[in-house]
Amino acid sequence: MVQNKNSVKHNQLDSFFKSFKDNDVPGLILMYGDSYLMNQALDSFSSFLLGDTDKQFALETLEGGTISMGDIIEQVSTFSFLVSKKIVAVKNAPLFQAHTNSQGISFTPSDLDHLIDFIKKGLPADHFLIFTTPVIDKRKKIYKAIVDKGFVIDCSVATGSRKADVDEQKSVLQAVARQVLSKSNKSIEAPAFHSLVELTGFNLDLFSQNLEKLIVFSGKRSAISLLDVKKVIIRDKKDPIFNLTNALMAKDVKNGIFYLSSLFNEGYHPLQILKSFENQIRKLILVKCFTQGFYQNKNSMNLKQINFNLFKQQVLPKIITYDEQTKNTIEEREKYLSDNGSKKQKKTSNDLLLAPYPKNAYPVFQVFQKSENFSLNELNQALIFLGDLDYRLKSSSFDARTTIENFIINTCSKRGFVYVEKN
Repeated sequence: MVQNKNSVKHNQLDSFFKSFKDNDVPGLILMYGDSYLMNQALDSFSSFLLGDTDKQFALETLEGGTISMGDIIEQVSTFSFLVSKKIVAVKNAPLFQAHTNSQGISFTPSDLDHLIDFIKKGLPADHFLIFTTPVIDKRKKIYKAIVDKGFVIDCSVATGSRKADVDEQKSVLQAVARQVLSKSNKSIEAPAFHSLVELTGFNLDLFSQNLEKLIVFSGKRSAISLLDVKKVIIRDKKDPIFNLTNALMAKDVKNGIFYLSSLFNEGYHPLQILKSFENQIRKLILVKCFTQGFYQNKNSMNLKQINFNLFKQQVLPKIITYDEQTKNTIEEREKYLSDNGSKKQKKTSNDLLLAPYPKNAYPVFQVFQKSENFSLNELNQALIFLGDLDYRLKSSSFDARTTIENFIINTCSKRGFVYVEKN
């Protein structure tokens, strides 16, 4: 396991610098995660190490995949006649990628063993070797060797859709905005910031570039406005497919059609979109079957109006009990099949559970609330339609985009989705 003293998050670098004396700074650094944050960390680390020394002579940047391991070790071992300190930074180093025969230089197991031997012997005094890489594998020997003799800077940011992930992304975007805008003594209004994030997505390089454009466009004004964003920034966000399914669950026609168009423009296949709809509607059907018990008497709660805390206190325990019963039923069935000739017992599928990860209850809460937008009959009819559409996509040629658009419009309509009665 990596100890805390051997690693630090990208937003804790200032504390890291204060904790080291000049002669105690590790000579070997590994940075991984977001490219923008790694570049920022590299700049900060270089400035900390070199002080007033000119980076032109003391910092040598190499591109991973274009230089051999032997050349890297030679570069960091060679002394400079001009400066006392030397930094060799290898960007996008293929330390954890499998060796391939494709174009570009990959590190073989022998290369990595050579690097590990070099690390164990120790770098020359006042020489520093920095690797940056998008991803790491903590099981690899090279990672353990770097942690043992050097330091790791975590520049990764959560990419999921959980509330905690979204909050982390927002915090990083706000920090980048403050850093970029402070150089010009400017600020950005809250509506303008939210609009910029919506247009850009979580792409820190693009986000910072757009901020630079807005700084120039706003001229002498101290604050960037929503109107500035609308005039200058073109939408360049790659939408995750859950934005489309969320729009469908909210019966939001406008955003549903918008995200569908965005996904098709990004090259998504109709079957990918269809499958995401199927999975979501199956989940809603499970929820509706479960919640029918809440409406059998007049004193039952309205799931669309309760808050998250009340949901956790009164509804979530019943969901957990229900899931346990589901697991037991499936396990008994699989055990019976196993005793009657089945080769091995299958693991319980999370698709059949209402809350497969009950500790992360907020997404469950959102699904339960949005299930109130539909009747069980609507969902059943939608699922039958998607099954027929799946068959048509695999067996004939037709305008799938228009058909899916019509499905979204009909599903989000007030009258509800009607299919079986017509077919």
